[in-house]
Amino acid sequence: MMPQDPAAVAEDMAAAWNARDLAAFLSFLTEDVEWDDPAMTEPAKGRDAVKRFSEAVLQAFPDFRYEIRHPICVAPDGSRCAVPWTITGTHLGRLDPPGFAPTGRQAVFEGVDLLDFRGAQVCRITTLFNVVVPAEQLLGWQLRPQPGTLRERALVWTQRLRAAWLRAVK
Repeated sequence: MMPQDPAAVAEDMAAAWNARDLAAFLSFLTEDVEWDDPAMTEPAKGRDAVKRFSEAVLQAFPDFRYEIRHPICVAPDGSRCAVPWTITGTHLGRLDPPGFAPTGRQAVFEGVDLLDFRGAQVCRITTLFNVVVPAEQLLGWQLRPQPGTLRERALVWTQRLRAAWLRAVK
């Protein structure tokens, strides 16, 4: 059975997440759900792993907010939907794993979640976003070097050395 309205499921999931109701959030997921997110050290497999990741995010970002940017795009057969979002959060707690200390800085960034359904539940979440944007905001460092700077030249020089080494050991 396919969900009657995958967009409504996505809306309800977001509401549960923002209410910090992890039991309700997890109820939308299959037992063997897989969530692949660039913020994870590895994909979360199963509800327990998703719960641990969710708890870690909420501990590190107590004001975390997931806002859907409409429209939600639903596949004609209802088996998948794409949910564009904006996330905001202030890094006030330790993020485990990997153990990042709180910075007190706020991140605001956009991305999209692809939700795959099995029956009426989500069996896979693929989260896509540019990790550089929140990393720069939280660290207070510009990770992308400006063209023509010494930093850019050093990065190019390092890449060329690494490329030569990779060709040599081939």
